[in-house]
Amino acid sequence: MITTPTPSMLRALPTEHRQRLMRVAREVAFPQGTRLFEEGSRADRFWILRTGTVELDMRVPGRRPAVIESLRHNELVGWSWLFPPHVWHLGAEATTPVRAYEFDATAVRLMCQEDPAMGRAVGLWVGEVLAHRLQAARTRLLDLYAPYGAGSAR
Repeated sequence: MITTPTPSMLRALPTEHRQRLMRVAREVAFPQGTRLFEEGSRADRFWILRTGTVELDMRVPGRRPAVIESLRHNELVGWSWLFPPHVWHLGAEATTPVRAYEFDATAVRLMCQEDPAMGRAVGLWVGEVLAHRLQAARTRLLDLYAPYGAGSAR
């Protein structure tokens, strides 16, 4: 499983944009086993983890969901809220008790529309996270389902 952390908001956003974003955050907690969202459902919020672990998973027909990545402290949980049609592409479950900052996606998108510089910064941050997650999904699915030796050089 990929363990390289995704780009954190702390490193990715300029201080002023990070502070504006944190003004609309609310603190939440989830017990172990809580499903934060399901693949295909409406993406109307996102989280920055403070403590705990959340696993991202993907439905695989005829099998248990495949765990794509484990997220921890300061990592973004959810990116589908930023891009139409605002539907989750993966599922997410708290595998330990979790404390996080929760953000209303509509409010953040509105902030980004009103402040184009903030919109660019948030878009770049989420884009970096998305690129990382796509690579993690590719690697994990190859680990799980590719025939032995399929990735070796020719």
